[in-house]
Amino acid sequence: MTQANKGDKNRVVDILSKSFIDNKSVNYIIRQDTKKEQHIRALMAYSFDICHLFGTVFLTDDKMGCALILLPDKKKTTLTSILMDIKLAISAIGLLNIKRAMTRESAIKKIHPNGLLYYLWFIGVDPEQQGKGIGSELLNKIIEEGISQKRTICLETSTLKNIPWYEKHGFKIYKEMEFGYTLFCMKREQ
Repeated sequence: MTQANKGDKNRVVDILSKSFIDNKSVNYIIRQDTKKEQHIRALMAYSFDICHLFGTVFLTDDKMGCALILLPDKKKTTLTSILMDIKLAISAIGLLNIKRAMTRESAIKKIHPNGLLYYLWFIGVDPEQQGKGIGSELLNKIIEEGISQKRTICLETSTLKNIPWYEKHGFKIYKEMEFGYTLFCMKREQ
């Protein structure tokens, strides 16, 4: 596992866009029209940039898996971040979904565990390579990194089949939220 750089952005966006094409949580906030795939790519590009600025982006050595980590205590509102938010709203969310997206994000932040967080925003493996242990190896390294920084690792998932996988890695559900789909908030203590 290596830290991704700006040159890895397209690969990371490719992996995450393919992995999250049918994800309920992602599809809840992006515009649902004939450009859905472009909107998801825009969301993943935004997420890459935010994590590159205020966290870490990991890429497996074989470039088949990736993870976006946000350190919420490091995130600052800057002119750059405001412009990125505006670009996301226009290119992916759409004006009609902005309130819904902001309301959901605010609700999630309110229930985050106290203390320093290691927020696993997205983790994905190229769909053709799933089931080969790439995601588990990546998640184990993320857990090691989060623990070494003495941070609580947290995430949300709307994918039921992923819950046992996260639980196998020591995560526990601490809250369920309803948004027309169930969002499972999970954490792993140090």
